Amino acid sequence: MSGKKIADPSKQAGEAACPVEPWLPEIPAGPLSPAALTPAVADVVSHAVAAPDYLAETAEDALRQSLRAVEAGAKPSPEKEDHRFADPAWGAPPFCYYASNFLLIEEWLNKAILHTPGVSEHHAKLAAFAARQWLDAFSPSNLPWTNPEVLRATLKENGVNFLHGFENWLEDLRRKLDPKAAPASDNYVVGRDVALTPGKVVLRNELIELIQYAPLTPRTRPEPLLIVPAWIMKYYILDLSPHNSFIRYLVERGFTVFCISWRNPGPELGDTSFDDYRRLGFMAALDRVSAICGEQSIHALGYCIGGTLLAVAAAAMARDGDDRLASLCFLAAQTDFTEPGELKIFIDEPQLDELDRVMARQGYLDASQMAGAFSMLHARDLIWSRMVKSYLLGVKSQGNDLMAWNADATRMPCRMHSTYLRALFLHNDLAEGRFEAGGKKVDLAAIAAPVFAVGTENDHVAPWRSVYKIHRFVSGDVTFLLASGGHNGGIVSEPGHRHRSYRLLHIGPGAEAPPPADYLIRARTHEGSWWPAYADWLDGHSGALKRPPAMGKALADAPGAYVFER
Repeated sequence: MSGKKIADPSKQAGEAACPVEPWLPEIPAGPLSPAALTPAVADVVSHAVAAPDYLAETAEDALRQSLRAVEAGAKPSPEKEDHRFADPAWGAPPFCYYASNFLLIEEWLNKAILHTPGVSEHHAKLAAFAARQWLDAFSPSNLPWTNPEVLRATLKENGVNFLHGFENWLEDLRRKLDPKAAPASDNYVVGRDVALTPGKVVLRNELIELIQYAPLTPRTRPEPLLIVPAWIMKYYILDLSPHNSFIRYLVERGFTVFCISWRNPGPELGDTSFDDYRRLGFMAALDRVSAICGEQSIHALGYCIGGTLLAVAAAAMARDGDDRLASLCFLAAQTDFTEPGELKIFIDEPQLDELDRVMARQGYLDASQMAGAFSMLHARDLIWSRMVKSYLLGVKSQGNDLMAWNADATRMPCRMHSTYLRALFLHNDLAEGRFEAGGKKVDLAAIAAPVFAVGTENDHVAPWRSVYKIHRFVSGDVTFLLASGGHNGGIVSEPGHRHRSYRLLHIGPGAEAPPPADYLIRARTHEGSWWPAYADWLDGHSGALKRPPAMGKALADAPGAYVFER
């Protein structure tokens, strides 16, 4: 089975096959393509040179800000999410001058590029993003002789911190050179420390294993819940340690839970389509859940790209008269891609053309290639701050279960990923009614099942304002919840988690949803985890408790085999 290529009877409109072409020249798969960046920079420079008055005005503005900073004592005032200068020592001379002037330069350069007269919006954002990445490398927090934390540690440890840092660097290099090496944390092993909720694999095909979790209560709701996680990462982000496992929480709340575990594709699956993920993923799993649980309607939940797939599948089911879905839940999942946040910087025709060539050569997009783009979005924390801590301070990260999961990355099939980026991100075909499933177009307005949608406040992958747009398309009842945290941390938000809160607003069928700014005012704020709110909502859309259904025929114990593929 592992070497079998999926036969796809239908092809997405406008979707090209993506066979492996090893003869293609190898191209570095950097997150920013030179083919896109070069004209963007040229556009900014040429328009800036042609506007000397603008250059003089921006230079004068920068000088005024610098003088004001000196008069105010040069205390740095970074953005809320910028933790580089959090140490109190940055507030005293000379370090306050280093930090303050650097932040002023960074702010000035960003504004100067974005507001250059005559530059296209996309070119301006692309050039500003690249400039920020370049400038961040020279932050005083990254230099040992201008970082007070590093100087303090060096004096205290007589420079031993640099020795430990070198050892950490060698360890990171070893793991980078060995792509099949185990994730960096040995404290969180799948099946031993995480992904522990008891269950059985009840379906396996070329693309998925379906896990049915054993009941943990004597009575359960009659409607099962089918979870569709993202296939960009392993499914067990929703089944981490027992105390913060979303799946375990739902099972303990009296739900019969099924979850898809996606296969980690290699070159043999390079021609796997987005519609294959619908057919052999969601629909195959749904059919198996129906076979196990009988005629009961089924709740479905999709996370990130899994939520986008769920929306496509639900619309196709409604189109075809399949009414098995009792409710839908979308976690940080977009259906309209006109405002996808900074990820849009990486998506234009030149960059996608180059990415297609890279994927065609190897049959997939490697996890490290995807990680480069996501790391650049959070370069201050995911790259530079980590390097300072590990290589200059010599502190080895202890990690946690979420970090261990994040290191256990997966690949993306060439054909599917090209369709996802072009049809959805670039052309917004799903929201605009052009996207096809099973050879026919789907319309999100056909979805009448009640919807529970979750966005997270600090999400740079699926910005909450983009997720919120679901209410524009579906015809049924919508409840929108905005959770604190980011794309992953805001979802893994178990009861008892400190500093968690959420907003909640119900939007009835046919009711006009408030714009995002008004939502923040009208939605009631609650302290704590959002998980109970969703479980309560599910209770309200489920039947009376009864004896759990029998377990399906077991092929293996959870977490199965596919989760271990690297």
